[in-house]
Amino acid sequence: MDAQAQQLSRRFSAEAGYPRPGSYRLLPLNFMAAAAGDTRRYIVSNICGDYAVVRRDTLEALVSGNLSSASPEYELLRRKHLIFDDATRSTLNLVAAKYRTRTRSVANFTGLFLFVVTLRCNHVCPYCQVSRVSEDREAFDMTEEMAEKALDFTFRTPSSGIKIEFQGGEPMLNFPLIQFIVQRAKAKNRAAGKDLQFVAATNLSVATDQMLKFCAEEEILLSTSLDGPADLHNANRPKRGNNSYELTIEGIRKARKAIGHHRVGALMTTTEKSLHRVRDIVDTYVAHDFHQIFLRPLSPYGDAIRTKAFDRYTAERWVEFYKEGLDYILDRNKRGYPMKEAYASILLTRILTNHGTGFVNLQSPAGIGIAGIVFNYDGDVYASDEGRMAAERGDKTFRLGNILSNSYEEIMLSDSLLEPLAASLLESAPMCHECAFLPYCGADPDYHHATQGDFLGHKAFSGFCAKNMEIFRHLIGKLEAGGEDADILRSWT
Repeated sequence: MDAQAQQLSRRFSAEAGYPRPGSYRLLPLNFMAAAAGDTRRYIVSNICGDYAVVRRDTLEALVSGNLSSASPEYELLRRKHLIFDDATRSTLNLVAAKYRTRTRSVANFTGLFLFVVTLRCNHVCPYCQVSRVSEDREAFDMTEEMAEKALDFTFRTPSSGIKIEFQGGEPMLNFPLIQFIVQRAKAKNRAAGKDLQFVAATNLSVATDQMLKFCAEEEILLSTSLDGPADLHNANRPKRGNNSYELTIEGIRKARKAIGHHRVGALMTTTEKSLHRVRDIVDTYVAHDFHQIFLRPLSPYGDAIRTKAFDRYTAERWVEFYKEGLDYILDRNKRGYPMKEAYASILLTRILTNHGTGFVNLQSPAGIGIAGIVFNYDGDVYASDEGRMAAERGDKTFRLGNILSNSYEEIMLSDSLLEPLAASLLESAPMCHECAFLPYCGADPDYHHATQGDFLGHKAFSGFCAKNMEIFRHLIGKLEAGGEDADILRSWT
């Protein structure tokens, strides 16, 4: 053998080390037990979120390269784009296209802009994430100057769509500023040509007929809070006079009449008092003709920390609450009342389709700043609403600058944004990078900073991770079981 041939032989392995014609190749995939502690069945997923549930022996044969092409599992795995062979090399292009679709939200950039028009509020909710102030303290109102600067910033976004959300406190207590922002945004948009939307998060207790008329004319969506039946709602969301529930229900009725039934939404928050009453909560939504409910846990911010409300139940206990609620919602569907659970709908859309959901906490890198951004009443700009909430208690980690003194470039290139974003890539995060649920999940630097003092967090001790993993398993289990439950869940995407 001459010298050149010897050099080539050192570069290449023996022929037997290369795939044989007709053999399969693995596409990038992860796997994990279909249920915690179960070593018999595994969920296998690719980078696009296509998945299959297989037996352990099938998985072992798959990863060792010994899966027979004659087995039924072979065709399933090939169809799910977990493997490819000489007959399906076009799968590579298809997977690449699906991956581009799934990740294009990053290129779309910031589309959600939260304007905290006031911190004033007429409720004293013990779980409030915002650390609200009393309704007579107008020093905590955003000014028109700040709002104008925030709108200039907003219309710098390359996103084709802009959603402006009015937050508080109770934003209706500074309604003149809402009117100003809507009118100025529409004026700016005549040149920008964006898809412009407005939504106000309000308890509706101070919404007058004139306010609702303006919301109808300007097509402002309304989102309120409804925590369940009267006694539970009043306990969770107390107000002087103990009539929070009555005011909310009357506000919903008036708002629906003014702006349209389906333009008024509601959210609930799970407190310790809620845990044994999920059926009562769902029934309250049914009684008031809501066809969607979002079963939300408490978050570790604001008064939820000061009053220790966040620590009064575990992630595992909330998952039990969630599963019971989901089963009951499915039962209501089977009895003829169409209803979605909002979080399940978001997760199922990520599991069963390649479409993004716009949900800030389920993105990689995280959605902070690049999906949504917050203008506080004092002009400070935050990467997220949770970051703004933490700042009210003295932690300004996610403060990016001030709208009166910093430029768009200074704010968007702030280390306070770039550092948590860099840490939030699941594809390089310990434990996340090998998780079968990676394509469906996201990073939440706010949560992990609040609970572990670290943007990434140790996933083995993460409540965010524990809740999501168990819900992913639960939903996939129901899909795999088939039947009416699976049909209903599929209809939610």
